[in-house]
Amino acid sequence: MIKAMQEPTFLILTALADGPQHGYGIISDAEQISAGRTRLRAGTLYAALDRLQSDGLIAVDREEVVDGRLRRYYRLTDDGAAALATEIQALRRRTEAAARRLAAFPRLDRGASPA
Repeated sequence: MIKAMQEPTFLILTALADGPQHGYGIISDAEQISAGRTRLRAGTLYAALDRLQSDGLIAVDREEVVDGRLRRYYRLTDDGAAALATEIQALRRRTEAAARRLAAFPRLDRGASPA
């Protein structure tokens, strides 16, 4: 059984699917993708970026110095895109299963009081 992707990983890979970004851009994009439900903290983000880079799912695209500070841009790799596509398919299957079951959920008759 394949382990489901953690939400921060999903959000980071999804953000990078739109093109290379630096850390703050990823944080902002992830919040937008999650409709404000999830805000990645810097510590969570950079630990995840290190792990995803080590796993070959993302890579450093370029670095630049802005106001005396190093800004590193990350990009999605082919393996990262494949992992994201696999997760999207798994989410679709789970969503479809939930929708089918919910559609079959018995509804209370109008006017009948619940037990």
